[in-house]
Amino acid sequence: MARIGSRPVPFGDDVTISVDDANVVTAEGPKGTLTQQIDPDLTVEVGDGEVTVNRPTDQKRHRSVHGLSRSLLQNMVEGVTDGYEKELKIIGVGYRAQISNGALELSLGYSHPIFFLPPDEVTIEVDSGRDDDIIVVEGIDKELVGQVAAKIRSMRPPEPYKGKGVRYVDEDITLKAGKTAAR
Repeated sequence: MARIGSRPVPFGDDVTISVDDANVVTAEGPKGTLTQQIDPDLTVEVGDGEVTVNRPTDQKRHRSVHGLSRSLLQNMVEGVTDGYEKELKIIGVGYRAQISNGALELSLGYSHPIFFLPPDEVTIEVDSGRDDDIIVVEGIDKELVGQVAAKIRSMRPPEPYKGKGVRYVDEDITLKAGKTAAR
């Protein structure tokens, strides 16, 4: 039996979960609504305060999607109740971020500013109060929040010698040693 897939997904009274005939699961909570298509071979049962995912056989494909489907449902429940957030830090002299007209404007050492327009489901805030600017990406969809944060990071990934660039707040960068003069 699958270890993750067999566990029920608990949810609170403020969350409602429904499953239609096409195995589309909808979760509604205080933060918003999410939908997810679950594999048609699996059965999703909504009990009082918990959701369980059952697989028909022990085939490799059914075992694979069993745990995945349960994890996707867990992420949906957590997203509509608490939401997700990723924090990015901009390090470098003259590197800045600001919000202008709903778009994220980044100055990352290029000859031009970079404008990034986030999707409607994601909100972006910039905290410029410290030495380094902190970009906060928030939303209810875990996958979308991660994609937006990765896209912002890819605009100037941290370089390995001085560590300048855009990185996650909790990310550790291993710096390389620079050249030494021959004597």
